[in-house]
Amino acid sequence: MAELGVALRIGQGLGGGEAASRYTTSLHTETIIRIEGLGHKFQRTGKQTASGREVVALEDINLEIKRGEFFALIGPSGCGKSTLLSIIAGLMRPSSGTVGMNGALVEKPGLDRGVVFQEYALFPWRTALQNVEFGLESQRVPKAERARVAEKYLSLVGLREFAHSYPHQLSGGMKQRVAIARALAPDPEVLLMDEPFGALDTQTREILQNELLRISFETGKTIVFVTHSIEEAVLLADRVAVITARPGRIKQIAEIPLARSDRLCEDVRSSPTFIALRRELSRLLGEEVTRAQKLNALQARSAEG
Repeated sequence: MAELGVALRIGQGLGGGEAASRYTTSLHTETIIRIEGLGHKFQRTGKQTASGREVVALEDINLEIKRGEFFALIGPSGCGKSTLLSIIAGLMRPSSGTVGMNGALVEKPGLDRGVVFQEYALFPWRTALQNVEFGLESQRVPKAERARVAEKYLSLVGLREFAHSYPHQLSGGMKQRVAIARALAPDPEVLLMDEPFGALDTQTREILQNELLRISFETGKTIVFVTHSIEEAVLLADRVAVITARPGRIKQIAEIPLARSDRLCEDVRSSPTFIALRRELSRLLGEEVTRAQKLNALQARSAEG
């Protein structure tokens, strides 16, 4: 396809490879997160799998994420996307390899990384304001300052007038906005998001996608975003990594050459560049979904035998 020569630039090679590890965008050049030789295994409980109880979730991940970029991860279910995000967050230790941030080894959670999950995980007994204040309390921020910062981020996500509402009084989209505000309040350098809009209806999801774009533009945060939606990845990300079927490795990395201002246009999804990007990423992901289905079928037959 002619426009793909302009629309899609790919650094490829399993495990990230040499091409992927040196891949940069024109706007973001300073590495903030460096992943080298990362692998992760876990023990499966229950029936034996074809390869025994040990499951290789991730293998030979090599990746550099640039300061200020929006980096998306897509791949078939069970490929290790969420596991990789949890390792970057410091919530899990990899079986092999390393994750570094600003040159320091990531071994545990830190205030330099905020996390937003698909589940809102709000405290039901706290108001929206008090939920956003939560991370600041652990930093021993004075009460008046906590309230000021929490109000600032509730305003950023468009919920200042709901500051004193409880979670049960908020819609799903509003709860997720509170969760985003809470993650931003301690002023992390990196925002890690694990399918944050996956449980929302289409209209609410599109509204929050635009809100997240705006927040990304205004704050300049580095965002690492896991999604099952190719369209969402193309709309939001500066670069998209396609993860293979298990064991998860980096199949290809695509740069998304859409101007940030264009992403907020109503007709961006119907532009030739957007359509070409979505089609090519659909092809790449489809190959891995098919491979995952074959692998699962093989393992199911082996378990039955």
